[in-house]
Amino acid sequence: MTERAHKAFTGWHMTTILVAFFAVVVTVNFVMARFALSTFGGAVVENSYVASQHYNEWLQRAAAQDGLGWSPTIVLGADRRVQLTIGEEGRPLAGVAVTATLSHPLGRTPPTAVHFVPAAGGVLISRERVPAGRWRLDLSVRRGGDEARYRADLQ
Repeated sequence: MTERAHKAFTGWHMTTILVAFFAVVVTVNFVMARFALSTFGGAVVENSYVASQHYNEWLQRAAAQDGLGWSPTIVLGADRRVQLTIGEEGRPLAGVAVTATLSHPLGRTPPTAVHFVPAAGGVLISRERVPAGRWRLDLSVRRGGDEARYRADLQ
């Protein structure tokens, strides 16, 4: 049987292991922090305390909106125009006024207004084309004194 020569585990070995371990940890932390900061588009609300004071009001608005029974159908057409139908009990809703804005989900571009024109079958079609990429469409739909707000992600 041959014997292997065992080298002693010295302080230099332990130092090398510790330095390598912490170098990996610090590198991963810096990389993750860089990714987090480069993709964060900003605050959702300016002041979370003030926003919390309106929470019950927002719940009441949401319940009132659900009570309307409106349901939007939002489709991005082949020509990159938004096709919008607001339905009530399976039928297109007539006499609606729509206000819409298109924004990048990470806030990389300022929001732009989207204008709709009526088409056949109660469909509303946007005048503007949606640029390639991922976008968020915020809609405010009014009919008489009723109002509903919707948000859709477009790609």
